[in-house]
Amino acid sequence: MAETENEAQKVEFDGSEIEYVSYGGEHHLPLIMRLVDEELSEPYSIFTYRYFVYLWPQLCFLAFHRDRCVGTVVCKMGEHRNTFRGYIAMLVVIKPYRGKGIATELVTRSIKVMMESGCEEVTLEAEVTNKGALALYGRLGFVRAKRLFRYYLNGVDAFRLKLLFPQSPPMLANMEGHNAQIMH
Repeated sequence: MAETENEAQKVEFDGSEIEYVSYGGEHHLPLIMRLVDEELSEPYSIFTYRYFVYLWPQLCFLAFHRDRCVGTVVCKMGEHRNTFRGYIAMLVVIKPYRGKGIATELVTRSIKVMMESGCEEVTLEAEVTNKGALALYGRLGFVRAKRLFRYYLNGVDAFRLKLLFPQSPPMLANMEGHNAQIMH
C-alpha cells in the first residue's frame, strides 16, 4: 500500500505513552488484520487470523498509542516433533513507530507466556532481506537455524530463527537440592 507522507515520518512520543494489551476479542481482529495486511508481504485469510487468535489469545498482544493500534504480535504454541514449541507467526509495528522498542516489548511478552506455559523453544521465519527483524530477533537471542529457499510467495528466501530456553537437567537439579541440604 502507498503510505502517506505523514505516515512515513517518525512519531515523537514517550515510551510510557504506549499501552500494551492482550487480545480482547473480535473487536481487535480488524486492527490486527489491517496492520498485517499493510505491512507484511504474505497475504492471510480471515481464517488464518482466527486460527491464531481464537486458539491462543494469550499469545496475541497489541500496542496502542493514543487509541491508535501501532503494533501487534500473533503467536501459537504446541507439540512439534516431540518438543513443546512456541511460534511467532506475525509481528508488525507500523513504520513511524519502529526503532522505539515496541516490537521488542511485544515479542518479549509473548515469549514470557510461552516460557511460563512450558515451551522449550520458540521459532519463526523472517525474510532474509528484513534486516530490522533479523537484528531484533538476534538481540533477543534467536539464532539462524536454517535457510528456506523461495519460502515466501514473493520469491524471497527466509531464515528459520530459533530461541532455545535453557533447561537444567533433572539430575543436576536434584544434586543442587541435595548439596544445599548437606551444607546446612
